Amino acid sequence: MSDRLTPRRVLVILALFGVLAIIVMPWVWALLSSFKPRSEIMSTGFLPSEWLLDNYSGLFRDTLFVRWMFNSAVVSLSAAFLAMGLCGLAGYGFAKFDFPAKETLFLLVVASVSIPPFTTVIPLFGWMAKLGLLNTYPVLVLPFAASAFGLFMMRQYVSTLPDELFEAARIDGCGEARLFWSVVLPLARPALATVGILVFISSWNSFVWPLIFMRSNEMFTLPVGIAGMNSEQMAEYGLVMAAAVLSSVPMLLVFFAMQKQIIAGLTKGAVKG
Repeated sequence: MSDRLTPRRVLVILALFGVLAIIVMPWVWALLSSFKPRSEIMSTGFLPSEWLLDNYSGLFRDTLFVRWMFNSAVVSLSAAFLAMGLCGLAGYGFAKFDFPAKETLFLLVVASVSIPPFTTVIPLFGWMAKLGLLNTYPVLVLPFAASAFGLFMMRQYVSTLPDELFEAARIDGCGEARLFWSVVLPLARPALATVGILVFISSWNSFVWPLIFMRSNEMFTLPVGIAGMNSEQMAEYGLVMAAAVLSSVPMLLVFFAMQKQIIAGLTKGAVKG
């Protein structure tokens, strides 16, 4: 294929740069605003007249930002690892085992993606209250632990693995538990990484669940804690900008570190239906 720049290729490149600018510019604006004094944030100037760290020092001094970040990390990592385990097991079962109503159950799981999540808030709140889990970490982990999309991805990915590999392992005396641990998990690492990252990001950005299920300020996660910084008397834009920048760093690091696994999981999982 020729590397010559044709008019069509130039238009595609310009369009991609335009989309990139639309996505990146809000984050860049928040980053620059986090170094501005409060009086300059809503001004027309793009760059700060003086680079200050007052917003960051005030964030750690006057708020529970460290506690909120700890809560988000515990909840998101727990949800990601639990979803990887559950979706891996369920995907392996749907891909390589035959049992009654298998296809019907799988279709019901996939169809559950179309159910608006807010319709389940009231029954979930009632169940969690009866179990005594309100204002605890499990109440935020459990809703993300069973991902219908993650199960679908794992089922599609494991379906691409040859049956002969599993039959040979069973002939060698490998039990199902060891087969899953020693064969399925290593081969399905790209799909597992994709499921884990997607669940991590979804849980990290979740606002409604911690807002409803958490009762104390110390148990809030970052989205709820940051939203509560602005009081009715004063809008703390500087603190909010600093918190938004710092809260996005873990997601960026995770995504850039695991982007190859995400691409591999999404592409290979789509090969076989």
